[in-house]
Parts: sequence; structure tokens; C-alpha cells
Amino acid sequence: MATPDTELAPEEASEQEKPKLALEVKVEKPSACQRHVTVTVARDDIERYFKNAFDDLAPKAEVPGFRPGRAPRKLVESRFREQMSNQVKGTLLMDSVTQASETCDFSAISEPDFDFEAIELPDDGPMTFEFDIEVRPEFDMPEWKGLKLKRQEHEYTEDEVSEHLNVLLARYGHMVSKDGPAEAGDHVTLNITFKDGDDELSKVEKHTVEVKPTLSFSDGNIEGFDSLMVGANAGDHREVKVVISSDAENEALRGKEVSADIEITEVRHLDLPEMTAAFLDRIGGFEDEEELRDAVRKELERQLAYHQQRKIRQQITAILTKNANWELPPDMLRRQGRRELERAVLELRSSGFSDDVIRQHQNQLRQNSLASTERALKEHFILERIAEEHKIDAEPGDYDAEILLIARQSNESPRRIRARLEKRGQMDALRNQIIERKVIDLITGEAEFTEVPFEAEKDETVAIDHAISGVEHVDEIPEAKYGGDSEELRTPTERG
Repeated sequence: MATPDTELAPEEASEQEKPKLALEVKVEKPSACQRHVTVTVARDDIERYFKNAFDDLAPKAEVPGFRPGRAPRKLVESRFREQMSNQVKGTLLMDSVTQASETCDFSAISEPDFDFEAIELPDDGPMTFEFDIEVRPEFDMPEWKGLKLKRQEHEYTEDEVSEHLNVLLARYGHMVSKDGPAEAGDHVTLNITFKDGDDELSKVEKHTVEVKPTLSFSDGNIEGFDSLMVGANAGDHREVKVVISSDAENEALRGKEVSADIEITEVRHLDLPEMTAAFLDRIGGFEDEEELRDAVRKELERQLAYHQQRKIRQQITAILTKNANWELPPDMLRRQGRRELERAVLELRSSGFSDDVIRQHQNQLRQNSLASTERALKEHFILERIAEEHKIDAEPGDYDAEILLIARQSNESPRRIRARLEKRGQMDALRNQIIERKVIDLITGEAEFTEVPFEAEKDETVAIDHAISGVEHVDEIPEAKYGGDSEELRTPTERG
């Protein structure tokens, strides 16, 4: 902040003294999360912006017959007016959208959607343009203090530690070809061809999976997969029908039944490694098996904490969103679905889950993307309001802690994990995860709990990152249409 003795730089003074635009703004509400805004810019403002543009141009304008900056002002304006129109239009649009958004009674969660080229800057009279923008819905804040909740509790037995230890050792196991038919728990290498009638949709080639009850894809499941595989030998084929999910990327095939030809090319058995001193040292510098078991128990407890938090969050958000009957546009849900997927994956990684479990969860979310994203967005809007009211934000140390957990799980350096998150534009998802967890902690601190036994989810699914319908999900981070950072799902603190 400038003190009375501080002299402002010319550009700062100019910015402070910049007069506001005389705007006429009309806002329509097509739905709870959409606004259609019509903005009219007065002619006086248009001419003022032209004057400012020519004030900058005139001292350096090059006109034949005159030295640079020496041509008459009227000649410069006549010669360069058409050229300056796009610049003036762009500046006017950005300034007027910013001012209109600040004065309107809504909180934007996306960039304005308008066609720059279609907007005309008239020679006479005011300029009028329209844009659509997604906003946070208006709602009455539900009561969140004193909720009655259930908390799952569990003490892991030595048998459970041994079972999970075998799951971890499987990562270092050795596949051995097996003579004879497949059994539950074996691994089969498959070629799968998906068809819609005679039209081939997609192929999975030489993919090895464990024999479990469900084989999951990003847009559908093969149920009873274990029944198909048990008793099968290398060279056998199995035919099965699969229903494409209603949220598949391929709109033409949503909800349609297609066929799958499964060729078993190899049956294999997984041999677990021996826990020699060299092996224990290689996988984590463990001195003996007991130290490894202690690490396994801690991982189980970290995963239990995730399940506890998840179940508590589900109870809380079910109560908070009970009356959240505002409609969310399908386009908004599809676009924001990727962000919900990112948040869920980051949370699973920091809680110590394997890539196989994460892949299963990804496929489940993709198959039900609209419903899961709608639920997640409603939760987000309510939790974000609580965060704003209680000035809850993510601190640098929060990011460091989350990144460290992810790094430990993936055996990579925290610096590399942070660089990857930043490159993929996922720091926003991490920030939302941190803030929402803090809000959940605030709510649970005011809640009344009853302890109940923990019910572990059965591990009956194996996942393949593949779209049956042939249209893969899009994970790329889109670029902002008009420059700057995306405003999607950020709190005012972050936008400020």
C-alpha cells in the first residue's frame, strides 16, 4: 500500500485513475448455474479508448513522407483506424467483461463464452455484445453443525497384514507360464475384439490381467469374467455381450449392447519373490520381514483413514446436498468431470493405493461421469461456501505434505511429482482437495459420532485403461480461450 510520502509510478497512477466504463448490463438466468449477459458500451467510452490507443501510437507511427512520430494526428487516425479497431475492441471487451462480472451478483466458475470475431465495433453509436458464463448457484446454506455421523473403526489382524503383504509382493512377482486351465487368481493374457454387429469398434492386444469376477473398462464392464476364464486354456475363445455405459465418449453407442470375442493366448501363475535380505533392502531398505510388516500395517492404516474420511464425507455431503435440487447443465458436467477425476486420483495416490485400484476407480467414475460429477460439484459448491465464510485456504505446507505422500507411494522425488502436477495443470485439483478436506475436518469437529465396524470393500475387479466403444477419454488440459488461467472451480481467494 502506498503511504502519503510514496510517489506512484506513472503506470500505477494511470491504472488508479482509469475511469469506469458507462455500461448497461442485462443479466438473464437460463438455469441455476448459467447466466446470459448482454453488455452495451457507450459511444463516449469507445471514442475514449480510440483516443488512448492513438495517444500511444502517434509518437511512433510511421507514415510515408513524415519522420516517425511527426505525421499529423488526423492523418495517423485516418490511416490506422481500421488497424486499431481490433486492438480497441479487444481491450474494451476485456475491460467491460471484467467490470460487468465484478458488478453483477454472481460468482463465475468459467470464462465468458463469446465469439470475438462475431462482435462488431460500430463506426457510430454504442457497442453491444452478449456472452454466456457459468456461475456458482445461489442457495440457502444448510445447517452443518452438530451432525450425527457414524465412524468406521478397525484393528488389523496379522492375517490381514499378511494378505496385504502378498498384494504388495505381487508387484515384484514373476509370471510363470502354466500348463492347464486357468483358475481364480491366475493371470491370463488376452486379445479382445469388440464389435457392433459386423463393425469392429476396438481391440485389446496382449493384455495380462488377473482372473477376478469383473473386468472393467472406461465405458463398460464384463461381469462374470472369472466364470468365463476358469477352465479356459491357451488358444481358447470366449464370447460375451457388453453394455456400453450411458456416459461413454462415443454418443452413438451409449447404452448399446455390443459383442466381445476374448482370445486367451496364455495362462500364467504369479510366483511371489522370496523375502531375502537383498530383496528387503532393494524394495525399501528394510532390515527384516518384521520391519516390512510394520510398513505394510502403516499403509493399511493410511488406507483405512481414507475409507473413514470417505464414508464420513459421504454422510456429510448427503445431508448437506439433500435440498440441493438445482439443475447443472450437462455440458458443464462433462467438462468438469475431468477435474473431479483428477481430484479423486490425487486423493487415492496420497492415501497409498496401488495403480490397479486407482485404475478401477477411474473406470467407475468414467462409466458414471455425469451422476458422479453432479454430486461432486454440488458438494464442492457447498464446501467452498463454508471455506470462504471461515477463511479456510491451502497453505504451502499443505501442498508439500500431499506431494510427499504421493511421492512416497510412487517412489519418485517430491520435486518430480510437483513438476508433473504443475505441467498437467493439476495443482488446482490438489488445492481443492486440501481445502475440502479442511472443511470436512471443521464439520466433523462439530459432529457427534457413533463407532461402527469397518466393512472392507471386496477386491473383485480388475481394470484395463481402454474404451470399448473406440473413442478414448480426453485427459489433455485445454488451453484458456482468451488467455490467463482458467477460473474453473476456484475460490475467490485463488482468483484474487
